[in-house]
Amino acid sequence: MKDASLQSLKTRYGIVGFSDKLENALSTAIQVAGTDLSVLIQGESGVGKEILPKIIHEHSRRSRGPYIAINCGSIPEGTIDSELFGHEKGAFTGAVGEREGYFGAADGGTLFLDEVGELPLPTQARLLRVLETGEFIRVGSSEPRKTDVRIVAATNVDMATAIRNGRFREDLFYRLSTISIKMPPLRERGRDAVLLFKKFALETAEKYNIPQPLKLTPEGEEVVKSYLWPGNVRQLKNIAEQMSILSEEREIGAEALAKYDIMPGGGGTGITRVGDGHSHRDYDKEITWLASAVLELRKEVNELKDAMHIHKESTHSRLLPEENMPQTVTHSERVTPDTFDDIETAEEIVDSDILNLEEMEKRNIIRALERNNHRRGRAAEELGISERTLYRKIKEYGIDE
Repeated sequence: MKDASLQSLKTRYGIVGFSDKLENALSTAIQVAGTDLSVLIQGESGVGKEILPKIIHEHSRRSRGPYIAINCGSIPEGTIDSELFGHEKGAFTGAVGEREGYFGAADGGTLFLDEVGELPLPTQARLLRVLETGEFIRVGSSEPRKTDVRIVAATNVDMATAIRNGRFREDLFYRLSTISIKMPPLRERGRDAVLLFKKFALETAEKYNIPQPLKLTPEGEEVVKSYLWPGNVRQLKNIAEQMSILSEEREIGAEALAKYDIMPGGGGTGITRVGDGHSHRDYDKEITWLASAVLELRKEVNELKDAMHIHKESTHSRLLPEENMPQTVTHSERVTPDTFDDIETAEEIVDSDILNLEEMEKRNIIRALERNNHRRGRAAEELGISERTLYRKIKEYGIDE
């Protein structure tokens, strides 16, 4: 794609940045727009994946048809089939009338399935049928219906792991990813972070009639550029807006940014590397890893405890006469009552840590909700989990919102 055309595209959609990875993603979107191939957009939460389906739709032959975007992670599992495929009157309790469903409503257009990795397995099977045959069946019906819909999907889930763990169908993955586009995380976009900070600061100043927009000092620019931005563009926009409203300083340097925990090279918490080189926040994986580590520690403590008890019994059973006692005692034979007390204490600590994992998870959820004014969607994005998972954990821990 020529530079002039690419810049025109960025201007039209308000896209800021010049990194090669960003421009490759935009160029690929334009290239595939003229086809009817399914597209899967992969990238971390907050990188701006939602702009690509709009570009694809508006540059396709379907541009005059409907464009419908759905967040699959925010629809309750019990109603998602009805939302997507529609239902017949009386199909279930509360179905007082017919529902067309998104596949019916998007006929002739484009359907964007965001967070497609959160779809339940039964719904995945239904979606696969639509992709293969162009047919779907409403809930409570046996009559196939035709639809002419182009599917563009997006996910921040590591699909290889999801397939390996049985949470996502491999055949559906290949159907969705006929064309795969990766949106780069902000930390891989170099100076784009500085340009985006300036953009959001200017927009906030215009929106709220702030006389002087924020300006980054050279030191401030270096901090913004080197910070890892685990929440990506969404996090940067949030910080720029907060500072525009709350900061008394108009020239923002390293010290001002540090008040918002934005420091050189910081922001690494919660970032996990996966096999294909893709990086993303994976909150559930972090908790699972911690639990696994604690259980492994408990296993080692138990093995050590058993070995020490066997050694103690062996030592007491010998009861050798004093003249036959060994003249030297190795370090491993120096068994004292304090040794067993230490093992018991270690075991108690391990048990306590297993319980503390749940407390830690609960505390992190509460803090994320508070930081986002109890907006579940934003809190879920910060934690790197789906809104459905967050709702389940709120209920599980009895968190009072």
